[in-house]
Amino acid sequence: QVQLVESGGGLVQAGGSLSLSCAASGSIFRINPLAWYRRTPGKQRELVALANPAGSTYYADSAKGRFTISRDNDKNTVSLQMSSLKPEDTGVYYCGIPNSDYWGQGTQVTVSS
Repeated sequence: QVQLVESGGGLVQAGGSLSLSCAASGSIFRINPLAWYRRTPGKQRELVALANPAGSTYYADSAKGRFTISRDNDKNTVSLQMSSLKPEDTGVYYCGIPNSDYWGQGTQVTVSS
């Protein structure tokens, strides 16, 4: 059974930084891409960043240069380091396996102006 549990959200001022972490259990973790998504107020869930098993990464334009995704296949974790945060980054952040039903419960990130 695959479980994904996010942690690390919170309240931060604009320009600040936050680090999110996702702990995964289940054997399929290591052979699948892992991604961070977010649901911001009034919008659908959107892809923020993705890390493939071999290490390549993808970032949404809104995340490029500010966010860094990393995964540790030995520890079954995927992290998202966010810096230069903006109020529009406010939302619920989820880790998950793309194109699957495997998602965490989400963690709230609030960026105040």
